[in-house]
Amino acid sequence: MEKKEISAALVKELREKTDAPMMECKKALVESGGDIVKAIDAMRVAGQARAVKKASRVAAEGTIIARTSSDGKRAVLLEVNCETDFVAREERFQQFARDSANEALQKGIQSIEKLQTAVDEKRLSLVAQLGENITVRRLNFQETSQGAIGIYAHGDANGARIGSMVVLKQGTVELAKDLAMQVAAMNPEFLNSQDIPKARLEKEKEIFEAQTREEGKPEAIFDKIVAGKLKKFETEVTLLGQVFVKDPSKTIEKLLKETGAIVESFVRFEVGEGIEKKEDNFVAEVMAQVRGE
Repeated sequence: MEKKEISAALVKELREKTDAPMMECKKALVESGGDIVKAIDAMRVAGQARAVKKASRVAAEGTIIARTSSDGKRAVLLEVNCETDFVAREERFQQFARDSANEALQKGIQSIEKLQTAVDEKRLSLVAQLGENITVRRLNFQETSQGAIGIYAHGDANGARIGSMVVLKQGTVELAKDLAMQVAAMNPEFLNSQDIPKARLEKEKEIFEAQTREEGKPEAIFDKIVAGKLKKFETEVTLLGQVFVKDPSKTIEKLLKETGAIVESFVRFEVGEGIEKKEDNFVAEVMAQVRGE
């Protein structure tokens, strides 16, 4: 059977529909006999197969997206990951991350599993286009009727690597934003000292006791020094105990008392935290790309 001639216009049309490389478009059209619908279906299947292969590869780069609704009553914090910082800066990747955050915000999606399902077709398409494993990793959705939500994303034109969110009761959006910046900059682990697990305090106390002995401090002031170090630790790891970065003359606890606001919750995401990164073999990676793996 004589093969149908694949015109440049047909290849261009398929590329515009799929955003795939020109040679991949031409190959799909040749194999489908010039049927653009069949070519698209075949490319989607092939793209999904490649995505499955790439799913085991570590995705520890990426971006953080922080979004609030127009009325300020809903907000999302989302982490989307890829394998390299090069792809993390790619506009298609960034747009996918923004679209995914907007999907969660507009539809009120509160679980990461539901969001992953909602955007998976777009994710698979992007994996095929960019050639890297892409994961929608973490989502925090918050909603308030009476309070205020503040968000902050720290980054540049290439995307944000740190994002935070603070939900206030009886507070303003401006204060919530200031506190979100505080959380991003100072990375508190707990809201107040009561939230610190006893086991954690005991462990820190043991460390401070060992340090104080190494310093050779007199026994008469030993307990006082250890207590002072433990108190300093508590102020550093709790949001209420920290010094306010915009006004070092007061703590966050004092700031909240002055404004009458109450922190209901806070969260901080940093790209790739908790993911064990592997050392890349550049030569092997290039060869894998050449082989289409």
